[in-house]
Amino acid sequence: MENHSEIRRVTIQDVARETGVSVSAVSKVVRDAYGVSPQMREKVSEAIERLGYRPHTGARAMRGRSYTIGVMVAELSAPFQPEIVEGISEELESTPYQEVLVTGLAPDRQLRRIEALIDRQVDGLILITPWMSTPWLEALGAKLPTVVIARHGGADNFDTIVDDDHLGARLMVDHLVGLGHRRIVHVSHPSGGLTRPHVLSHTARCDGYAEAMKRHGLEPDIIETAYSEPGGYDAAVQALTRPEPPTAIFAGADIAALGVLRAAEERNLQVPQDLTVTGYDNIYVSTIGRVSLTTVDQSGRLTGAKSARMLLERLEGRTRPVHYVIVPRLVPRGTSAPPPVRP
Repeated sequence: MENHSEIRRVTIQDVARETGVSVSAVSKVVRDAYGVSPQMREKVSEAIERLGYRPHTGARAMRGRSYTIGVMVAELSAPFQPEIVEGISEELESTPYQEVLVTGLAPDRQLRRIEALIDRQVDGLILITPWMSTPWLEALGAKLPTVVIARHGGADNFDTIVDDDHLGARLMVDHLVGLGHRRIVHVSHPSGGLTRPHVLSHTARCDGYAEAMKRHGLEPDIIETAYSEPGGYDAAVQALTRPEPPTAIFAGADIAALGVLRAAEERNLQVPQDLTVTGYDNIYVSTIGRVSLTTVDQSGRLTGAKSARMLLERLEGRTRPVHYVIVPRLVPRGTSAPPPVRP
């Protein structure tokens, strides 16, 4: 009697055992993911061919949802991004979904963190200030529901949510010029090689500052540093040691404005009597009475909540990409005033 035993399908575990590597490593080779050495790729690819392994494209559908949402934050030390995460968490609270948080500032680290989330089969992704190329993000969005925060230019395969950074910067420049300032320095952040229109918020904000200055007949004065307290401090030291220092420093992020305030204090400059200092983001610390920072509010919690709602819509079947724009508002406080009268 013939033996009609069932032919067993070769699994990803079989390939992993054959090559002596992890299932995650095999998965990365199959998906042509980042972080695989040429030697590893060749070894795994040869085993896949020899064993006749074919990826089971229906595995995710058969598995069902994991009810987890991957959230990538560039850095937790920048106070504005945790406020976005709080908005995401609050929006997901009444749903079955739970957020899984990873961090990564450098592009290669961000790639590894996103790949790790995909390997853990999250149902969707919310990426805050991703530095990867637009084609890479488009390919990702074609495979998995994705919302990208603070990346301008729109997209075909994923949703985007941005602040109207051009408007926000213009509001601040108009405020400062209206007070009488003409020498206004802007503290910005490197573009990271991203090209317009697909740039992150700080580049769009810098563009808005430059356009507003020119509209008032003034020369833009930009110092590129880092959106951090030390970065703002270094920029202020550079600006304030010039033969003709600025009367106002507009930092592109509140955290950098705090560094400007420290530099001013070390030089015994009174804010705002001797120097006007302003920021952008309206983080909580800027509201504290002793700080009372003039800034632009772009509502981190609203950004987070809206991104979560957009991702839930994607998971419910929406395929049309959405580009949502947050309208900023100027928040004048105690660190801005007319420039000092020079004798």
